[in-house]
Amino acid sequence: MEESSDLYDEYETDFPCSWAEEDVECLRRKIKYYFMNPCEKYHARGRKPFKLILQVIKIAIITIQLVCFGLSNQMVVTFKEESLMTFKHLFLKDYVDGGMDTYAVYRQGDVYDHINYIIEQYGLLHNITVGNHEYEKNTPLSLCQEFYRNGTIYPGNETFEIDSQVETGMYVLILFFNLLYFLSSRLLYITITFVLKAINLQTVRHRELPDCYDFTVIITFNNQAHSGRIKVNLENDVDINECREWKVTGACKNLYLTVAFDCLIIITCITSSLLCIRSVINGIQLQLEYTFFCQNHCGKKAPWSDKLEFVNGWYILIIVSDTLTIIGSILKIEIQTKVLTNYDVCSIFLGTGTMFVWIGVIRYMGYFRKYNILILTLRAAFPNVIRFICCAGIIYLSYCFCGWVVLGPYHEKFRTLNTASECLFSLVNGDDMFPTFENMKQKSSLVWMFSRVYLYTFVSLFIYMILSLFITIITDTYDTIKQQQRSGIPASELQRFLSVCEDLPHSGVYRLEENSCIFKCCINR
Repeated sequence: MEESSDLYDEYETDFPCSWAEEDVECLRRKIKYYFMNPCEKYHARGRKPFKLILQVIKIAIITIQLVCFGLSNQMVVTFKEESLMTFKHLFLKDYVDGGMDTYAVYRQGDVYDHINYIIEQYGLLHNITVGNHEYEKNTPLSLCQEFYRNGTIYPGNETFEIDSQVETGMYVLILFFNLLYFLSSRLLYITITFVLKAINLQTVRHRELPDCYDFTVIITFNNQAHSGRIKVNLENDVDINECREWKVTGACKNLYLTVAFDCLIIITCITSSLLCIRSVINGIQLQLEYTFFCQNHCGKKAPWSDKLEFVNGWYILIIVSDTLTIIGSILKIEIQTKVLTNYDVCSIFLGTGTMFVWIGVIRYMGYFRKYNILILTLRAAFPNVIRFICCAGIIYLSYCFCGWVVLGPYHEKFRTLNTASECLFSLVNGDDMFPTFENMKQKSSLVWMFSRVYLYTFVSLFIYMILSLFITIITDTYDTIKQQQRSGIPASELQRFLSVCEDLPHSGVYRLEENSCIFKCCINR
């Protein structure tokens, strides 16, 4: 604080340098004008808030674009999910909805029956399906088996000899005598793979060109555990392609309008980015002028906190969001015209860009005093919050590793490191507490007692201590910012420098010096 007062006092002294008083006032007004909100800038120099109007328009059209793309993407997701459910009912014998976790075979005859059932259903697919799923003619199934290279196992004598090398056998034409070899004690996996094709026709009703789908269906018989229970699973990999030949009568008239709308969004985002880049450059130029002034007029370097005030993070956020939206819009145009069919990448760009655009709205809410204190609190508390999260994260990871290793064999929610982390995060938020305690298996009394100590200490530590400290950091910062606003005392050197200038936006001083003040300081120097 003593250094701050010394620096501020030197603003008022006759320091022997080439800076005239009118040059200092000119610099003050330039910096003060830079930090004005759009309405104040309009009163100061009569400049209409084009950037604000453009941001409002951009938020509206980008949101409309995202909603339209989301509805289109929803049809794609629905078609994928329903097709997967269809394949399970067609190719898995006696399959019931929701029973994939418990779907398994336990007898040798059941394994043969299930494999033969898949082959028969594949051959009769065009006669039994109610959808438009088909396979290319003369395209056989492929069957792959993985097994240990060599081994003899005698559980009755408690002896075994095994070669851990895994071999793979591939069969394209499936015959019955091949099936007899599958169920040896060395078997690990049986995988049946085939490709089905389909066309998503529901997009025609929404005046979009349909896509052609290639479903690579993979049915796996998992015998890795060698426990007598062979789990059966069906998955599919989806490739979306442009149809080779198509003809749609009377539809897709609005395709060109959609492309034109996406081009309008690209032009709007480019304009917004250019305006923000110009503002960032102006801020950097003012930062250099202010730094030069502090070094030559005051004989001291400007603090880093004051330098960062000229770097507007909101403008950088808008530039990033505009860039993501431009890339996403280009991908969307290519999807609409069937040049590309990758919905996932386009969704990431458009979704993230729209999220950043809406976050940028907070900048304009900061012009109101009651909202501004919340934004200032978040910005001031951010460094302390990051440090606190780093310390708390170390404790959190220690509990994750411990729970995974100790409780994993006895609790389903701690079976993997990922599920253990998700379970603990749910406990921090107060969710799913009783089932976490209740579902702990009591096969081992020692582990059961350890689980009680483990869970009670975690809940007590994170909910009653760490979260309370986290809230305290935010509230203390809020009280500090609120006290500074009530006292009216400038908190930084830059604010103290600008507080000397008492010219109001509508005073007309900024309008008169708009042309002369820009080059005056550089000429005098």
